Amino acid sequence: MSHRVINFYAGPAGLPLPALERAQAELLDFENTGMSVMEISHRAKEYDAVHNEAIALVKELLAVPDNFKILLLQGGGNLQFAMLPMNILHSGRKADYIITGQWAKKAFKEAKIVAGDAARVIASTEEEKFARLPRKDEIKVNPDAAYVHFCSNNTIFGTQWKAFPETRGIPLASDMSSDFMWRPFDVKPFGLIYAGAQKNLGPSGLVVAIIRDDFLAMCSDKLPSMLQYKIHADKNSLYNTPPCLSIYILRNVLAYNKAIGGLDAIHKNNLKKGELLYGCIDKYPAFYKGHVKVKDDRSYMNVDFFLPNDEVTDMFVKESKAAGMVGLKGYRDLGGIRVSMYNAVTVDHIKTLVAFMEAFAKKHA
Repeated sequence: MSHRVINFYAGPAGLPLPALERAQAELLDFENTGMSVMEISHRAKEYDAVHNEAIALVKELLAVPDNFKILLLQGGGNLQFAMLPMNILHSGRKADYIITGQWAKKAFKEAKIVAGDAARVIASTEEEKFARLPRKDEIKVNPDAAYVHFCSNNTIFGTQWKAFPETRGIPLASDMSSDFMWRPFDVKPFGLIYAGAQKNLGPSGLVVAIIRDDFLAMCSDKLPSMLQYKIHADKNSLYNTPPCLSIYILRNVLAYNKAIGGLDAIHKNNLKKGELLYGCIDKYPAFYKGHVKVKDDRSYMNVDFFLPNDEVTDMFVKESKAAGMVGLKGYRDLGGIRVSMYNAVTVDHIKTLVAFMEAFAKKHA
């Protein structure tokens, strides 16, 4: 087998090895077509089967009710930041935004460009460097909001919503790019969920979206065609040529997730990984200083911590890379170390990291 490292990059991120091996085996001759999946028509029955299986697996793994549509879109989460308000915030509608990090800020910025004062911030922890999530009593949802937008996991600053904001029936809209399918959850309160594939689902170039029928009915039909959720829903995400390879890898990843026990098994693994890594950080609080100040808000996907100084941080990155672990350097605006442990990161990978951290702390403390 070829050389493989332990991949802690924040995205594009590692993928389950069996999903990649399946792609490798089928690369030159997919379904006896004599072509790769990248080369066949998106209207061919062989690709059509992959496309529909990917959609069906999203529905199955999350137990998505029949009054929701699954969309496979392009443009990344950044396009969704604008596409959501463009579709919904017309005819005098307004929306509320909760700001818990860089991507939530960008979503609000795009909504302001689209809708001006119709987009409103109702809670933010920016003054505290996003080191916690807003408390329930700090979130004041406006009764006239068409939706309440939040980012479910803070990729840069390492917070994560374990219980979603309470909105008294107002639809939630969420960017779940960095923790989609890390656990089972109830999709019914959501008008829209969207997630860039490049963290937990597959390669970049694909967004998985889940939109509720009543929310879809609110969408504008006076936008350019590619920006209308209604058109993508009506055309089963085949209005234009889809990112076929990304959808094929998504299918492989979701089929693998199903084979290993679904989201219940994945959630169990993710909790164990968090227990191991945070256990090590908490064991050496003077050496490994976590960024997030409220333990209940700590992410199981992205973990930030700081070492005593830049020199020791550089040594940590260099020595961990020599030990076969990559992607641990912190985000440029925050610094320190960031461990991104998405679904494809195994419990054994985290055990290897923790063993390295234990030895490193004893050597350099």
